[in-house]
Amino acid sequence: MFRRPILQVFHQFVRRESEVASSLVLERSLNRVQLLGRVGQDPVMRQVEGKNPVTIFSLATNEMWRSGENEAYQMGDVSQKTTWHRISVFRPGLRDVAYQYVKKGSRIYVEGKVDYGEYTDKNNVRRQATTIIADNIIFLSDQTKEKA
Repeated sequence: MFRRPILQVFHQFVRRESEVASSLVLERSLNRVQLLGRVGQDPVMRQVEGKNPVTIFSLATNEMWRSGENEAYQMGDVSQKTTWHRISVFRPGLRDVAYQYVKKGSRIYVEGKVDYGEYTDKNNVRRQATTIIADNIIFLSDQTKEKA
């Protein structure tokens, strides 16, 4: 007599719990970065024992704005802020291409994701590091050439 209602309640509970669990699994998120800038240093390739090698370089992006009373007429001083980004390339093909062809001063476009990590420096101090893990690099120009 009580068996059927108890089973129905149990099935509803199990169904609801599985819906909650599957909604957590199906939930999407996005960690995507797009940077366009100039390379600050020639890349280096590093390899820690037991891990895959990584190509690392820095990329500068600039933000410019005008300050002053007459911004509508583009009068006033131009201000600029440069932000430096640490780029790490782990993908085997891209890692080798980046190591070979990325040069200081090159203008490149990088797509990837932000990674926050910690490491211990040589003085045994824990430090935080923000890195862009590159999935794609597009070369926009050769190294800046000096005028003769």
